[in-house]
Amino acid sequence: MERQGFTIPLLIGGATTSRIHTAVKIDSHYSGTVIHVLDASRSVPVAGKLTQNEDTRKEIHSDIKAEYVKLREDHAKRQVEKNFISIEKARENKVKIDWTNYQSTKPQFLGTKVFEDYDFAEIAKYIDWTPFFQTWELHGKYPKILEDEVVGIEAKKLFIDANNLLNDIIKNKSLQAKAVIGFWEANSSPLTPDGGIAHDDVVLKTKKGTETLHFLRQQNQKAQNLPNLCLADFILPQALNDVEKNSPIGSWGALGAFAVTAGIGIEKLIEKFEADHDDYNSIMVKAIADRLAEAFTELMHERVRKEFWGYDKSESLSNEDLISEKYQGIRPAPGYPACPDHTEKATLWKLLEPDQIGISITESYAMYPASSVSGWYFSHPESKYFTIGKIAKDQVEDYAKRKGMTFEEAEKWLSPVLNY
Repeated sequence: MERQGFTIPLLIGGATTSRIHTAVKIDSHYSGTVIHVLDASRSVPVAGKLTQNEDTRKEIHSDIKAEYVKLREDHAKRQVEKNFISIEKARENKVKIDWTNYQSTKPQFLGTKVFEDYDFAEIAKYIDWTPFFQTWELHGKYPKILEDEVVGIEAKKLFIDANNLLNDIIKNKSLQAKAVIGFWEANSSPLTPDGGIAHDDVVLKTKKGTETLHFLRQQNQKAQNLPNLCLADFILPQALNDVEKNSPIGSWGALGAFAVTAGIGIEKLIEKFEADHDDYNSIMVKAIADRLAEAFTELMHERVRKEFWGYDKSESLSNEDLISEKYQGIRPAPGYPACPDHTEKATLWKLLEPDQIGISITESYAMYPASSVSGWYFSHPESKYFTIGKIAKDQVEDYAKRKGMTFEEAEKWLSPVLNY
């Protein structure tokens, strides 16, 4: 926009954005007005103010520019105050797991398994309704929100409408849910041809050979006895196996992956509602499809733990327990806090081939249909969700080499987590 001489305001929003990211990474590169809004619905009044008159627009531009300059200055000060360690020292402070006394569980199968036209009635049991109400700017936890003194009445109306539409979707089969999951033998820190160790990488055995996953590690200075985490820490290291051939877990660990969607057919539903000028149900069906995709993800993960991988067959958790993540293992997604590089989806797509069930990725690695979720399955009891936070230049250089990227390309994709 800057290069082509644009002057129109730019509104940035959505779940993965923030005011500080907008101020630091976007506003500083555009001379026009840049405004962070929480979501699409809030962009309407902002756009309204920007189109009132020239004086109002200039005032907003001046105020927001000054605010973002202050945010950038404060951010820079905080970055200076934070202590970061070298990637070598961070790796020395990795999670210490006693692999020799850990007995892994082999998955039921290796390779992939496809699920076509999954029963929405079953999926619906796993819905977490709290984010649904947040979509409509009604804040409160379900089911308590239905009795809330302020928003309870509207929340009940919304809930009834949502369930009526959900029942219609189930009855008429107007949407389809599909999934593909997979498991592979896996080792972390694979040995390189020259005898070195590819730290923070995970290599998977496939029918066609091997595929390598590349992960990032926390680099902030930790308090005593707290490790600098990396997802690769939760996979059996190859180097360990070469030393301890008699390990009870065998020479390979395992890693899983998944891609699910609840949005097959949503275009026709949206077209129908829009043809009837029914914006309410057009928004409603998107919100429900998003909830169904997350619910489907939860359902499949439970089946993985108890059945397909079977590392926790005796698990007995309520839906509230599942929402609170009280299960063993994790399912981090490329582009999110523990593995913030979206380009790793390319390897995930190569492994799972989700296009066969109607899920594709754009060149910027966004999934289509939007009501889709993908990620990895980790089973180790010590695996947990975490945030990489900011990383230093030495790790970016190392990461670029491991991925076969130019340094500039790595910086581009990792820009939200750079500490410089």
